[in-house]
Amino acid sequence: FAGKMFKKILVSALLATSVTAFNGQAPSTFATRNYHSESALKMAGGGAAPALKPPAALYEGAVAAGAAKAAGSWGKIFKLGIVSGAHIGFGSYLAITVGGACPGIASANPGLQKIIFGAFGLPFGLIMTLITGGELFTGNTALVTAAYKEGKTDGKSLMKNWIASYFGNFVGSVILAYLAFKSGTLGNAPASVAIATAKCSLPFDVAFVRGILCNWLVCMAVYMASGCSTMIGKMTAVWFPISAFVALGLDHSVANMFIIPLGIMRGAEITFSQMIIKNLIPVTLGNIVGGALMCMAPFGATFGNWFGKDEE
Repeated sequence: FAGKMFKKILVSALLATSVTAFNGQAPSTFATRNYHSESALKMAGGGAAPALKPPAALYEGAVAAGAAKAAGSWGKIFKLGIVSGAHIGFGSYLAITVGGACPGIASANPGLQKIIFGAFGLPFGLIMTLITGGELFTGNTALVTAAYKEGKTDGKSLMKNWIASYFGNFVGSVILAYLAFKSGTLGNAPASVAIATAKCSLPFDVAFVRGILCNWLVCMAVYMASGCSTMIGKMTAVWFPISAFVALGLDHSVANMFIIPLGIMRGAEITFSQMIIKNLIPVTLGNIVGGALMCMAPFGATFGNWFGKDEE
């Protein structure tokens, strides 16, 4: 009897919903307010933001974002840098937990293991930072540089943003590395130690080039996401380049601020000075080249006034 009654109630609810839909009734007060808002925008000569900005407008938006970041105080940038360092740390934490714990797949199908390592982790870390307005040094090498080259900020503000965000990222990353270490969730998995050791064993030029290639992709993700007005658009713009750089084995200075300290805490035979000299310095320099020159300079030369481009 109860089953028949449930079916009757369900059918009645579905019929009522269908009648409402076909009668064209407004489903909610929110929808009504949204309709009036859109009408007001249209009457004012405006409209809803496009799902994706065209290339020229995308560059203009990046310049404006960079100028806003450069205008922040030391304290504000540093605090938001701590947040972003933790966000990227969470992404690295997940990547090591999932992609770094697939020894069977790694031996049988190394390409698949790399995709898993890239797909689960860093993309969600960057999404958290972009949505919440964090200050990520690697992205700032593109956005704030664009604002500087377009005359929207000065060199002092550029350096303030880079330095404050970099050290904020470092603090946030190390804090999260310690918390991850104390959580005991990684068990006896050797991935963090192996990855940290490998990253600090690279020749300077190799680490530098990996830093260039990495931040070229990271800044493309940040740049494309800045032109998307929807959450799904931003997520898509981020997921492909970020999962690609991780799968390719490239080096991101902020991610390494989490991975290497975590490896040290878990027994990697690496000193603090080795982490700085063997990895963070060459990778950071490479990240600057990748973000400012490889990613942003072509758009600045095309849509902006980099390299003395004349107004058309």
